[in-house]
Amino acid sequence: MSPSRPPDAGELRAAVQRVSAWLSGTEPEPPRSEVAAAVRLSLRTLAADAPGRSVEVRVPPFAAVQCVEGPRHTRGTPPNVIETEARTWLELATGLLHWADAVEQGKVSASGTRADLTHLLPILRL
Repeated sequence: MSPSRPPDAGELRAAVQRVSAWLSGTEPEPPRSEVAAAVRLSLRTLAADAPGRSVEVRVPPFAAVQCVEGPRHTRGTPPNVIETEARTWLELATGLLHWADAVEQGKVSASGTRADLTHLLPILRL
C-alpha cells in the first residue's frame, strides 16, 4: 500500500471512532469496510510519520506499508517485518495495547533489528 496522499487526521479519527466500541469490547465487530478503513488510514499515517523502506508492517488482508528510515529493501521478503491482525493493530495504533505486551503475548510477529514500533505508537488516542 503506497501512501499516495497525506493522511487526513480528521478522517483517521472518524474511522477509528467508528470501530472504537469494538476495540473496547462493548460492541461486536463492525462491518469489514469500517475495520479496513481504520487499518488503512492508520497504516498510511504510520508511513507518513516514519517515512522510509526498512520495515514492512503487514495487517492482512487489509494493507501493508513500508516505513522507517534505513536500508531499503528491494526484492523478496524484507529483513524487518511486522505482522499482526486488524484488531491488534488498531489496539496498538490507539494506545489500548502496548507494543511490548503485544509481542510478549504473541499478538505481533516482529522479525529484524528494526522491527520495533515502540517509539512510533500510539498513532492517536481515543
